[in-house]
Amino acid sequence: MAELVDAVRAIAAEAGALALRRAGEGFKRWDKTPGNPVSEVDLELDALLRARLSALLPDAGWLSEETADNADRLACERVWVVDPIDGTRDFVRGRSGWAVSIGLAERGQVVLGVLDAPAIGHRWWAAAGAGAWRGDTRLRCATRTDFSGARVPTDSLPREDSDLVAVPKPNSIALRIAMVAGGEADLVATLRWGYEWDVAAAALIATEAGAAVSDAFGVPLAFNTARAQAFGVLASAPGIHSAAVERLADRARLLGVTP
Repeated sequence: MAELVDAVRAIAAEAGALALRRAGEGFKRWDKTPGNPVSEVDLELDALLRARLSALLPDAGWLSEETADNADRLACERVWVVDPIDGTRDFVRGRSGWAVSIGLAERGQVVLGVLDAPAIGHRWWAAAGAGAWRGDTRLRCATRTDFSGARVPTDSLPREDSDLVAVPKPNSIALRIAMVAGGEADLVATLRWGYEWDVAAAALIATEAGAAVSDAFGVPLAFNTARAQAFGVLASAPGIHSAAVERLADRARLLGVTP
């Protein structure tokens, strides 16, 4: 596994360097759907990553935000779960809150995860049972047990969450989860249907750092599912996870979503 991790880290760094270089050159961008931007750089990285990662593990399936899904992946024991640029909105605006995200799922669970964020000069990685790392520094999540005062990466907090503390938020959900892994935030939570490629790598990094990671109802995340989606993601210091689930679950039910 160590050799595979090193190879994936090198591939992520290659993709990140390409994206950073292309960011300074200018590129075409458009909206896949209103408010959902994509750029030609996303597609270039998708092609690069598929070629490099498929060469590493020819038997592994492929699930990526920028590739049309193919149900053949469901028959694969191992599947690459990739977002070439997580946080495209920041990327196309010239901001730094984006990352290359690469996860490897095996029998439904992520066993390897790498995030490369060249615009801020940080790289994270984790392997199942081997801990989570940013560069050469091992990560440990926060030990908070009091939900009130928990730090949340967000632009603003709703009135019902006024007991929490907002901290600066990158557009990339993967980078926000990595903040929990590194103890720079206590809680990241979403209440919407999200895709596996957004969180695969970061979920393992946070878990290996000791954080609790689940969907909005506290159910452990599974990967390489037929829909490749889960309702909400919740990553937090373990001591506040149950309180976070309690708060989120009620809101999810008000939206008409149940476990």
